[in-house]
Amino acid sequence: MADALISVLLEQLASVVYKHTNAAVKLVLDAEKDVKSFSSKLKAIQAVLEDAEKKQVTEASVEDWLKKLKDVSYEMDDVLDEWNTELLRQQVEEKQEVEGDNALVTKKKVCFPMLSGCFCFGQVNKVIHHHNIAKRINELNERLTLIAAEREMYGFHQSTIGGHDDQQLIQRQKTSSLVDISMIFGREEEKEMLLSKLLRESNQDGGKLLVIPIVGMGGMGKTTLAQLAYNNEKVTAHFDKKVWVCVSEPFDEIKIAKAIIESLVGTPNSSNELETLLQCIKTHIKNKKLLLVLDDVWTEDETKWENLKLPIIMQSCEEGSSILVTTRKQEVAKIMRATNNMIHLDELNYKDCLALFNSIAFLDREEDEVGELGDIGKKILKRCKGLPLAVKTLGSLLWYKKTRKEWEDVLKSEIWELEKVEQNVFRPLLLSYYDLAPAVKMCLLYCAIFPKDYELRKDNLIELWISQDYLSSKGQKETRRIGQYYFESLAMRSFFQDFRKDEMGNVYGCKMHDIVHDFLQFLTQNECVIIEAVEGANQRMELPGDKVRHLTLENVVEGPLPALCYGCKNMRSLILLNSSITTILGELIMQMKCLRTLNLSGNKLNKVPKEIGEC
Repeated sequence: MADALISVLLEQLASVVYKHTNAAVKLVLDAEKDVKSFSSKLKAIQAVLEDAEKKQVTEASVEDWLKKLKDVSYEMDDVLDEWNTELLRQQVEEKQEVEGDNALVTKKKVCFPMLSGCFCFGQVNKVIHHHNIAKRINELNERLTLIAAEREMYGFHQSTIGGHDDQQLIQRQKTSSLVDISMIFGREEEKEMLLSKLLRESNQDGGKLLVIPIVGMGGMGKTTLAQLAYNNEKVTAHFDKKVWVCVSEPFDEIKIAKAIIESLVGTPNSSNELETLLQCIKTHIKNKKLLLVLDDVWTEDETKWENLKLPIIMQSCEEGSSILVTTRKQEVAKIMRATNNMIHLDELNYKDCLALFNSIAFLDREEDEVGELGDIGKKILKRCKGLPLAVKTLGSLLWYKKTRKEWEDVLKSEIWELEKVEQNVFRPLLLSYYDLAPAVKMCLLYCAIFPKDYELRKDNLIELWISQDYLSSKGQKETRRIGQYYFESLAMRSFFQDFRKDEMGNVYGCKMHDIVHDFLQFLTQNECVIIEAVEGANQRMELPGDKVRHLTLENVVEGPLPALCYGCKNMRSLILLNSSITTILGELIMQMKCLRTLNLSGNKLNKVPKEIGEC
């Protein structure tokens, strides 16, 4: 999460220095100089962040270092809010001084429109004196100096800012066409659909070549389905040639072309000229019925796909040839102009999940063990929500657990606390996460404030992103357009599912897979907190007050806002769902100087504290 936060913060820092200079507002103690110094250090740290975030999965000391970095970054972001408020205030005062009593000054809250009952704060509600702002900026700069010095202790690898060094980031798993059929359960409907497309005698679209994308979130079984089809006896008999290439990222046209040639002829080609390689491929597939599998395609760069010229050179193939593509992105299917033939993989049904789970977790166990542990296993299985990778991961974890207590411990644990889940399930999701632009990452991470199985309303979600200042633009219409683009970007990468559409086919709602939700909570631990009210228990609950940035309360009974909110002085979002609070104290609102979003919709408030509208 630190990389997304810092990328957005660097934009804020550049913006505030520009505004500061042009507004001729001079803060004491060299605040502008400290801001520039802070920015410089952040840029140096940003170059090693990708490696740091990879290492935090296994190294607690790196995780602690990143937490300190996020804390100081959040605090600087809060101070920038105060600085911007000071700039606005001084501009108003200067206008009054120049125009006197005739000046028309509209006092208004800097906010964004929300659905009924939701108030958004773009600025703090109290102006801090110049000295105080400048002093805090200076202190934060000194803290960041120490944090920057500490990074040398960990030997991080430097990567290109704005890009990803894949070998340093997360090792991408290489795939092959080989598959153990005995370990495959379900997907019969999708398998039959795929086979019917591959075994057709001609392309219904009129061309010789058919491109079939298999799309779904990481761990859903896209590669497995492709392997099943590739090794099917009828498919083998139908095609003259079969080629399997693991593409992954980066999309290297020469590397892909060489892999195709080596599969076709059995020996590697030494040429590094794309033209030579493509002509070689064309020669070996002429008048042949070819099945080409491109597994794990990520690139959205249309020029790279066009450079490979596969649809052109495969025109020399016999009619009925096919390209089978697996990808997490619907945009890849669009680039390949193959959305009509797309197969989208959803959750595996419970029956097949149970069969897969039992085949792993109860392998070589006695029948009495199966009977004793089976009921717990079914409860654990429900947490996988139909994600085959999660089923296999938890099944293999439990195979090593011999006692009922060990199984119960797994059931009671938060899923991200289980080492195997963190390493095997979350790492593929991290690949999808790192493929996002920094601002889109922030928008995705914010979705951790919602409970599991919560229906996200697209327009409301975009409003919330606006309130958190994640969508930078010059105008309101442009901001909403950016929000729409970010939503579609996340949807097309399978972070969202269960889409709700209106009669015109436009998406207005969706949900997140439970494993995606667990993944986001893993990335935002202590920052995004969801609490379901239990009478008497929540009053005694202690929150890491200065760490909590976004707090969601569910099912709060009739009465005042729970006392556990006190002390969360850095909170940016407070959302109450299915609650019935009747009062909220003004002193609590005044304590939340960083609050940007307050959602009280559906509660039993007769009036809101006047402090909500005060700056």
